[in-house]
Amino acid sequence: FQQFSDPGSRKEHVKVTSEPKPGFLERLSETSGGMLIGLVTFLLAFYVLFTNEGRALRTAKSLDEGLSLVVPLDSIHSISQQNEGRLVHLAGALSTSKPLFDPSYGLSIQAVKLKRNVEMYQWVEYEDSNEYEEGGEIKKETKYSYNTEWKSEVVNSRNFDREIGHKNPSAMAVESFTAVSPNVQVGSFVLSKGLVDKIDDFKQLSLSHLEDPHADVTRREDYFYHSDNPRRPEVGDLRVSFFYAGLSGDDPFLGSADRVTVIARQRGDQLVPYHTKTGDVLEILYPGDLSVEEVFQKEQESNTMKTWALRAAGWLSMFVGISLMTRIFYTLVDWFPVVRDLVSVGLKVFAVCVASSLSLLTISVGWLFYRPLWALLLMLLSAVPILVARSRVLPKKQQ
Repeated sequence: FQQFSDPGSRKEHVKVTSEPKPGFLERLSETSGGMLIGLVTFLLAFYVLFTNEGRALRTAKSLDEGLSLVVPLDSIHSISQQNEGRLVHLAGALSTSKPLFDPSYGLSIQAVKLKRNVEMYQWVEYEDSNEYEEGGEIKKETKYSYNTEWKSEVVNSRNFDREIGHKNPSAMAVESFTAVSPNVQVGSFVLSKGLVDKIDDFKQLSLSHLEDPHADVTRREDYFYHSDNPRRPEVGDLRVSFFYAGLSGDDPFLGSADRVTVIARQRGDQLVPYHTKTGDVLEILYPGDLSVEEVFQKEQESNTMKTWALRAAGWLSMFVGISLMTRIFYTLVDWFPVVRDLVSVGLKVFAVCVASSLSLLTISVGWLFYRPLWALLLMLLSAVPILVARSRVLPKKQQ
């Protein structure tokens, strides 16, 4: 059943739903489904951990190879045939053949990318739920609240618990888009698509020097508003802002062209991906003027961060998988509160120990073909969590 409580305001209401407390067989069935999900998550953890170690070591070797082969260019304005096919390093200002336009708003800029961001004033639903047991039933109290906000995506009000009074338009009259310059250069060298994709440090474009493009559009601060009153917008009103990345010409309002550092393979007048002996690709771009050593240091740091992030994700996936697979033991003793709490703690400790041991063992197998001595050391360390857990269990049994 549903019970509504609304203190005279359409912006907030509470709904209470109830259902009979699930029986033992029903909970056991749900646990069985969770065990299947846990098994999939558990197996996925092995794949993530194993492949991550191979990827990390290949990337490290590729970066070492690149550092030993890279050739710094003396000039970015002349193309030397001696460097054809080689990995080169250069730094300079970005340049594009022609500016990017948005004729709908009378705006143009000499940049690598121009992004139009459109937001619509819409209703947004928030919910806060609380479950509790009462009279042998499981009750769920959900508080729904509504607020109007600027959103870049259309919020589907049909999914609201109460759409009446909170209805949003189904589409925006103006669309967002990103324009990319077809030809981006550093000196005489043309950047590949992969290098251009790395130019993504977007900054908001100031509109203070522009006029209102149409009679039904009003400029206020750094936005164009499709609204009768930008100070008090209504649901369905639009506001448009612009962002740019890779300033490629001197601009009286924005300053000098952005400078970048590139490491890639020279192919004629183009900078393209460089394939290393390990099978990886070197196609690097950073903002600013950086030396060869600084670029490769940043890449090594990025590789290290990615490696540890995937290790953490693999361990967490394994922990969740083991927890779901062993959940059935918790369900079997769910009728006895004291035993249930003890089993819950024990299962969590068990999941932590097993996940840690198996994660270390999987990582060691991934290292076996690259660093066998480190792999053997990790194999020994993988037994530590199990031994620690076992050493604590034995005294308890004796007691």
